[in-house]
Amino acid sequence: MRRVSAAVAVLVLAGATLGTAASTAGATPAEGRRAAAACPTGWGSGTKSGAATGDEHLVNIRTGQHKCYDRIVFEVPGGGDRIGYHVQYVDRFYADPSGEYIPVRGGAILALGVDAWSYDLEAGVPTYPGKVGKALPGVKVNGYRTFRDTRFGGTFEGQTQVALGVRARLPFRVIQVEDRVVVDVAHSWTS
Repeated sequence: MRRVSAAVAVLVLAGATLGTAASTAGATPAEGRRAAAACPTGWGSGTKSGAATGDEHLVNIRTGQHKCYDRIVFEVPGGGDRIGYHVQYVDRFYADPSGEYIPVRGGAILALGVDAWSYDLEAGVPTYPGKVGKALPGVKVNGYRTFRDTRFGGTFEGQTQVALGVRARLPFRVIQVEDRVVVDVAHSWTS
């Protein structure tokens, strides 16, 4: 009788093992599809910069929402794909060179410097209408998953400063495309 009970127990365990293996094997394609649909998060949150090659002018800053990230775009006509930039998280945002402290709402502050003038010195007119310490004109980030606030820091020696208040210190990437610098800030560290 003990042998029959032992044999039944072995068969039950073997069946459970096969059932688990079958259900795991059946889940693999679905997990693969989920992995392909997942958002990238490997960008990191460290300082990112790129070298400048010209003295172009910033004409517009706009933002957008995407499935995996919020985006801010700096438009610099004539800048090509070699517009200099410097992007990093900071504890507090200060206008350069005045040192004026500019408060920024959010759990973290991303300081963005783009190598482009916001003022045409020869023509004596602004090319971008930002006011130091004020929100970016025409940019509304209400309802964004990551962005909380924007502030204009001004232009000094050919670099325009912007502060981006974000929900938390999250991974970001910087992309240079024709006449634009694009900064994407992920909605989370893991997606």
